[in-house]
Amino acid sequence: MASIPETKGNLAFSVGLMVLLMVVTVGFAPIVLPLLIPGVAVNPWDIAQPLITLMLIPLGIGLFVKAWTSDLADSLAPMMNQASSLSLILAGVLGLLIGFRDLLGVVGTGAFLAAALLIAGALITGFLLSLGGAGNRSVMALGTGQRNISAALLIATTNFTDPEVLLIVLVGSVVGLVLLFLAAGFFGKRAAATV
Repeated sequence: MASIPETKGNLAFSVGLMVLLMVVTVGFAPIVLPLLIPGVAVNPWDIAQPLITLMLIPLGIGLFVKAWTSDLADSLAPMMNQASSLSLILAGVLGLLIGFRDLLGVVGTGAFLAAALLIAGALITGFLLSLGGAGNRSVMALGTGQRNISAALLIATTNFTDPEVLLIVLVGSVVGLVLLFLAAGFFGKRAAATV
């Protein structure tokens, strides 16, 4: 089975960036969103709970196992990478299958183009503003380009009754997935070529 493209980026930096972005999202969204969109209310715990249970706890367990027995962690790593890749692909496919008709209805409205411009602009900005070499540049580009889809879905479903809002979040997640896969493949090939 093919795996998700690898960027050959700085792994420790990427984990640190991921944790930082999660913490900032929990604090930032409840403060800024009501200022930008009057009437929107965001409970920090509602954003934090899925991030803690789905990302921080598994990350903590993985770090504990790596510190406790490095050999076990190294032997489990290929299986966990495959499981992670399969889960990501399955989530993407299921999301497309569930929202396929709605997504087709958005084609031609400019939503896909707007999402692509936003994500591509964030990727390029992260790449250009990063320091510390190619390994950090790829991590910063992908970290800047990714959207927190779980937080966006939570905000969309709890604050808006218009189904178009949820559809735009779905468009952003599909476009983001495609662009980030392409960028990760590009960074991985580029890193392999320089070795």
